[in-house]
Amino acid sequence: MATQPVMIKVWIGTAAVSAIALAGSFSPASAAIACKDGYQRVQGNYIATPYCQDELLTKVAREFGMKVSGSKIRWNPNYKRQVCLTVGNDIRVQEICRTVNPTIRGRSF
Repeated sequence: MATQPVMIKVWIGTAAVSAIALAGSFSPASAAIACKDGYQRVQGNYIATPYCQDELLTKVAREFGMKVSGSKIRWNPNYKRQVCLTVGNDIRVQEICRTVNPTIRGRSF
């Protein structure tokens, strides 16, 4: 009968060590979105997302000397329009800015 409490303690200790090792093996998922040239990597493929396109617009605008932030561009469409008026002719952001400042082609009445 004396061995039964020892066996329970050993089993509880082993279970605790296993639970700690199992919990340590899981790493938290990276919450940061990785963007490359306006595209986001999703399941091994690059797709255009509004977040990454806004980040690219921010990067280009900073290269032009503007003090901009990605969150301000995302949450304020008028600010995005102003930024596009300044840097929209850059080939890297022409497609992004085309949605904000569409050009009217053809004859207008």
